[in-house]
Amino acid sequence: MTDNYANPFAAPSVAPAPSISSAAMVVDFNASVWTARKKDNKASEDVNNMNAADKGVANVTKNLLGECDELRAVQKFAANVRNIHYSMTMPWSDNGSRLLTTQQYFKYNEVMTDLQQEFYRLVGELLDVYEWRVIKAQDKLGTMFNRDEYPTRDSLQDKFGFRVSYVPLPDAGDFRIDIGNEAMTQIKSQYESHYTQAIKTAMNDIWHKLHDNLTTLVRQLDVNEEGKGNRLYDSVFDRAIELTEMLGTCNVTGDSQMEAMRRQLEQALHGLNLDQIKNSPTLREDTRTKLTAAIAALPSLDM
Repeated sequence: MTDNYANPFAAPSVAPAPSISSAAMVVDFNASVWTARKKDNKASEDVNNMNAADKGVANVTKNLLGECDELRAVQKFAANVRNIHYSMTMPWSDNGSRLLTTQQYFKYNEVMTDLQQEFYRLVGELLDVYEWRVIKAQDKLGTMFNRDEYPTRDSLQDKFGFRVSYVPLPDAGDFRIDIGNEAMTQIKSQYESHYTQAIKTAMNDIWHKLHDNLTTLVRQLDVNEEGKGNRLYDSVFDRAIELTEMLGTCNVTGDSQMEAMRRQLEQALHGLNLDQIKNSPTLREDTRTKLTAAIAALPSLDM
């Protein structure tokens, strides 16, 4: 007869922790932007001769479009997108690939899609005035102007690019290669070591960012000897909120300490805004005290 009653003394079943390959992916971002800069060999030679200097000591690099607001807008925007990409991901490999959690994917993809559209809108504004900017550059560069150094409008468009690609992340144990067993064992061991270190680096990156942000925020929350509070910045406070959320979305290893810190910070910052803190000395000091305690509870990472 089958026993329908569970054994009360049996060890409780434990659900296996999800593999990191199901919790994260590798993401690559690249934005290519035309620099509009070129070395002028003749001007470089003239400068060296004029100063009795050896060849190659001085180099003259000219800005082909001079002060071009449209090009500068694209360049600044691309740099800012790169910073946003870094802020929403974690380091993974030396080639620039980043780790993106599946929880963060939808928000990241939405943000990057909007930024991609804005990037190409700014590029379009540059292309619309490009020929006119080349004509203006002739006046600015004088005898250094060389029309052959300027790409056509169509080829210029190809010098701008915005690419985001996602790659599945394999498990450390999922390593298949058609070589001898001994070599396979060695390579698998090396990859597992790299894999473990890469995950540790990614998680430590979050801790370092949090430490730097909270330290800055606590300093801003401080009050001087005259009883006047330091200036508070929205960017620092908003980043603290964002990092608190990332402690949850980027916790791919299920680190209990990271989850505890998330709860601690959520309790300290939940429902707050800078106007409330600025208008209440008591709330300001209470928030500073809680965040100071949070900093003390951060793991030691040679910080």
